[in-house]
Amino acid sequence: MKPLTRLIVFLLAATSIASLLGEMYQLWPMRLFALAVFAPSCCALIALAVYDRCRGDGRLCRLVLIGTAAGLAGAVAYDVFRLPFVFSTRWGLTSVIPSLPLFKVFPKFGAMILGKTDSSSLAAKVVGWLYHFSNGATFGVMYGALVNAQWRRRWPVAVVFAVGLELAMLFTLYPATFGISVTTAFVVVTLSAHLIFGVTMGRASVRLDRLGAGC
Repeated sequence: MKPLTRLIVFLLAATSIASLLGEMYQLWPMRLFALAVFAPSCCALIALAVYDRCRGDGRLCRLVLIGTAAGLAGAVAYDVFRLPFVFSTRWGLTSVIPSLPLFKVFPKFGAMILGKTDSSSLAAKVVGWLYHFSNGATFGVMYGALVNAQWRRRWPVAVVFAVGLELAMLFTLYPATFGISVTTAFVVVTLSAHLIFGVTMGRASVRLDRLGAGC
């Protein structure tokens, strides 16, 4: 696939995380960017995939589909790994597993997108979780663009990409913005979760490619 095409795909997918980064650095309101840039970018990405399916060789379409599915699989594995830490107290595991409020940011994402200050509403929680999974899906597409859909040979890039994202976020305003205490336990758990996300995303992309998934 041409480098310019891959760059366009990467940038369109990156608008998901850019929504949050812009809010944190006060470059733009998350609500405005999500509605005016992220949503249209998703539509453009889908349109490009459909056009490639109908008029092209299907490679871009397969990249988007496999990347999205692999990213979502990684996001699910990422959250499942974190469940014992989130529910450590409720499940009586505090003697062996520290209790960490790892899901508390999602309703805040939703409130930002909705333009609300109250993150306790059902709408904020639903929108926040949807945004969380949109990040997973778009990270998968970004990874696919990086490796030029060479899923089988370059799947370890997914691991480096995922862990690199978390390391980068730790040095942004993310912890301060959401009142997260960056303890040793938090860093170890989040890095481990992103490692699992990367491995799952990479191996899922290989599996989907072998199954002939896509367009």
